[in-house]
Amino acid sequence: MKANPVVGVLALQGDVREHLVALAVADATAREVRRPEELAEVDGLVVPGGESTTISKLATLFGLLEPLRERIAASMPVYGTCAGLILLADKILDPRSGQETLGGIDMIVRRNAFGRQNESFETTVDVTGVEGGPVEGVFIRAPWVESVGAEVEVLAEHGGHIVAVRQNNALATSFHPELTGDHRVHAMFVDMVRTAT
Repeated sequence: MKANPVVGVLALQGDVREHLVALAVADATAREVRRPEELAEVDGLVVPGGESTTISKLATLFGLLEPLRERIAASMPVYGTCAGLILLADKILDPRSGQETLGGIDMIVRRNAFGRQNESFETTVDVTGVEGGPVEGVFIRAPWVESVGAEVEVLAEHGGHIVAVRQNNALATSFHPELTGDHRVHAMFVDMVRTAT
């Protein structure tokens, strides 16, 4: 078990800096990942929000798509927020043309399920495994999980929809905890990385 695991943030799009800060608060050595050789040096990875189609296309462009799939399939701990949740899904209900996923969680997701940008909201969410009461979650054009396979643990729901899941070393949330200053979800993920290494 590593006291200070190296955790990367996929730095192709999205709020990379906020994730780096949250990981550092959780006692991880946080690094940006843009190239396959940088991916090879991390113990775990955060896939941030942004636009899931754009991230998948940039990952292909940077030669990262297949290395990411291989590391995730080999049980590298990974945490996806918002678009990251979409990318970790095995299936998307309404994929855009040319959209690829990384896979890793046996779930079907719906993109932009909570509405458009102007319907974004912030609310508290009870997340299984996070101590100290509800987590503040920011939902920005957020997806939700339509259904999960038998191996997937549902960690949180909002409005009757699944918004946080875990399968083995893969964690995903529909919301952005990194935007609130509440770093407990990141701390839970860093503990997952410690346990895995």
